[in-house]
Amino acid sequence: MTTVLDLNCDVAEGFGAWRIADDDALLTVVTGANIACGFHAGDPSAMRRACLNAVRHGVAIGAHVGYRDLAGFGRRYIDVDPAELTDDVLYQLGALSAFAAAAGGRVGYVKPHGALYGAIGSDDGQAGAVVSAVRQFDPALPVLGMPGSRWLALAAEAGLPTVAEAFADRAYTPDGLLLPRRSPGAVLTDPAEVASRVVRLATDGEVEATDGTVLAMRARSVCVHGDTPGAVELARAARAALVGAGVSVRSFV
Repeated sequence: MTTVLDLNCDVAEGFGAWRIADDDALLTVVTGANIACGFHAGDPSAMRRACLNAVRHGVAIGAHVGYRDLAGFGRRYIDVDPAELTDDVLYQLGALSAFAAAAGGRVGYVKPHGALYGAIGSDDGQAGAVVSAVRQFDPALPVLGMPGSRWLALAAEAGLPTVAEAFADRAYTPDGLLLPRRSPGAVLTDPAEVASRVVRLATDGEVEATDGTVLAMRARSVCVHGDTPGAVELARAARAALVGAGVSVRSFV
């Protein structure tokens, strides 16, 4: 069904001496880099290095914007005023844009992180705030999100290019949502399982939920989280399996 698929991964999610993944290795495998912008993770040096390596390897630079929540890694919901959220997202976009430009690249898309990603799936106020920030930064900038989310719907209404995304290393509930991370089996770490899932997603347009329900899932991009144990091996397995199935792995930008 899908002959072209983007493989994206979260990078630059350390801070100071704390490192969460082998970003250098991941950027030799993926086609899209969701670079943390300093609010949920990431610092200026990590952002610069990620941008430099992304440009070096021909990987699209994505702004991985999140709540102002370093302690919680951006995975805690924050009931922030929409106007303040717009400013926070615009601030993050500006910071990453500076490092992207210094590396000879540009911000090619936006993908919200963690709890913000989840909240804007159904919260019109916060989704609209993020849409507003993106439009003010670049009204032609593509945005990445879950199929059927309010985020993608409002972005499309505002004229932003939208890209549907699926997850290679996360389990789905029968209603098509991500199984909460604290639930058993929420994060998938077996390279063979991940490889099989992405091929099924690309060739059949479907993914299996935790109860065996087969969900229709049409996506142009698939994500491997940088903080998933063995992320590099998972990304390599996913890419090799897709190529082996005749799927062209390349960015949507």
